[in-house]
Amino acid sequence: MGLDTDVLIDWFAEVGRDLPWREPDCSAWGVLVSEIMLQQTPVSRVQPIWLEWMARWPVPSALAAETTGEVVRAWGKLGYPRRALRLHAAATVIAQEHGDVVPSDVDTLLALPGIGAYTARAVAAFAYGKRAPVVDTNVRRVVARAVHGAGDAGPASNTRDMADVEALLPAEDAPAAKLSAALMELGALICTARSPKCADCPIYAECAWQRNGRPEYAGPAKPVQKFAGTDRQVRGLLLDVLRGAEGPVEKARLDLVWHESGQRDRCLDSLLVDGLLEQTRDGLFALPGEH
Repeated sequence: MGLDTDVLIDWFAEVGRDLPWREPDCSAWGVLVSEIMLQQTPVSRVQPIWLEWMARWPVPSALAAETTGEVVRAWGKLGYPRRALRLHAAATVIAQEHGDVVPSDVDTLLALPGIGAYTARAVAAFAYGKRAPVVDTNVRRVVARAVHGAGDAGPASNTRDMADVEALLPAEDAPAAKLSAALMELGALICTARSPKCADCPIYAECAWQRNGRPEYAGPAKPVQKFAGTDRQVRGLLLDVLRGAEGPVEKARLDLVWHESGQRDRCLDSLLVDGLLEQTRDGLFALPGEH
């Protein structure tokens, strides 16, 4: 039994969140920036940074002209700062090879540095209104419940997940793109992992999970992401020092951020390898391009 896609699209039109990257006049560049920022980061933290970035760098060439150090600084506390470097690299290619316009074709988007299967399809659907299966954690959970009657999605499988969503999409571009957004919003607002608001769900009556008696998820345990004490936390603390500094800093200043020297030095080395920090000839540390 398929889902009533019209009902979902109408629901989204009525209750979808009013986000700046969903505005009709938002450029494809604005959509691309939002999609990179939203990876593993909640909307509430992304929105103010996105607004700053779009005011400062309204087209790809503007970001491409900036130093990578300033881009990392402007990324602020969004986390996973390698995303900032990937966005800068993508902006450079868009400016140089695509006339400063984000491509609309999935394959061309996939050829950009740092753009994966999800982001390419999200830009095609949300910026250009194209029919493309867009699969994130929220969409996988909605499909697992509503279509397959399971408590949650099992381990990700790009091929299977993409085929599941592809089968739900209307044939025409515009409604397919709207359904892609609606599925994602349903998972984010209603069909949540821990406390789904089933009474508010527009497809409650046809949901296979409901009809199955809402069985508990019985698949493999999902890894829980910790933060405290991890290399991610230490890398963030080290970057914070450089973001707040006027120029290169001595290693002694970086040594203050974390008590465990082995972990601290390992994280410092990984930031250098990733290109998020650079070391000067006289042994100081700086954001890339800022010495």
